[in-house]
Amino acid sequence: MDGVGRGITPNVTAVLKIAREHVDDIIAHAREDHPDEACGVIVGPEGSAVPTRLIRMTNAERSPTFFRFEPQEQFALYKQMSTTGEEIVVVYHSHTATEAYPSRTDISLASEPQAHYLIVSTAESDASGGGVSVRSFRIVDSAVTEEEIDVTE
Repeated sequence: MDGVGRGITPNVTAVLKIAREHVDDIIAHAREDHPDEACGVIVGPEGSAVPTRLIRMTNAERSPTFFRFEPQEQFALYKQMSTTGEEIVVVYHSHTATEAYPSRTDISLASEPQAHYLIVSTAESDASGGGVSVRSFRIVDSAVTEEEIDVTE
């Protein structure tokens, strides 16, 4: 998730517009990886802020309290995006024992200023079902701003 040196100017909006299919896929991923944190991204055309293609990433930590993209997958993702003219629009991960709010670690490692940070909490559920909480945030220069989620059909 290294956006350093790419000359990114964040296009900060107060609403994440995201397809129902993507939300459903993220929740399914969170349930499948529970009790470990799930993680991934949704990319879209550079500069558009429109999430179009969901990419599940492997949590290299295999941890219920921390996630880190598997380095080879992350390298391949950035290589692919450089040739397809895409950028990360959404970074998502799950919290398995806490609320859907960025942790201090999440904030300190947020390095995609153009991205929406979507967190799914499976703390009140498990792999088979139960309620989840889905929230989205902008994290720029360690400042966290919650935003609305507009789920489109």
